[in-house]
Amino acid sequence: MTAGVWLEELTWTEAKARFDADAVVVIPIGAASKAHGAHLPLKTDALTARALGQRLIERLPVITAPVVGFGYYPAFTSFAGSQHLTADTFKAVMRELIASLTAHGVRRIALVNTGVSTEKPLDEVAAETGALVLHMRLTGQAADGLIERKDGGHADERETSVVLALDPRSVRMDKLAPAGDFEKSAATGDPTRASAFKGERLMAARVDDMVAALVARWPDLAGSRASRSL
Repeated sequence: MTAGVWLEELTWTEAKARFDADAVVVIPIGAASKAHGAHLPLKTDALTARALGQRLIERLPVITAPVVGFGYYPAFTSFAGSQHLTADTFKAVMRELIASLTAHGVRRIALVNTGVSTEKPLDEVAAETGALVLHMRLTGQAADGLIERKDGGHADERETSVVLALDPRSVRMDKLAPAGDFEKSAATGDPTRASAFKGERLMAARVDDMVAALVARWPDLAGSRASRSL
């Protein structure tokens, strides 16, 4: 069976051949520049979205489109470097990206969302377009037992663990701000218990859940040997 691939790595004729063969296209969404406390890089969401996209193509014969690095992030507008679109603009961007794919013959599209404020706008777009939407926040429960502090939700133990697993050199644990002081640090929860091991297990559990959801929606994807849990 055809292996998964990043759309950007194909020629246009190769892309057309896959579209004509009814490939599933995954669109990862993650902020390219959004505050994540004083200890995580602005690229945290995009880094996570890219890693999810890569792991999906290693497991399933899907095409993963380039990461959408802009979205609706109203809670972060006051933090330097955070880039934000209004909800209407974000929805328009997603509608146009989906429309361009459907105009090229793509019939099966999945949105992989790493944000929280982006959930409602993407649910609305999915309802209009028929796309499958997978919210990262709702996946990975199989690894939840590893998380010692389940409160928080932003630049916390979970998110810090993931970045330690994906790009440890970008984490500044020596610059941690007071836990829960969101107005000053753009972080909630306690990241001090984070580890690369936890991050890797959390990512694996999230991908397992996403693979299961994709196969449930499009059972023919199960024909790929790579779709089996590694």
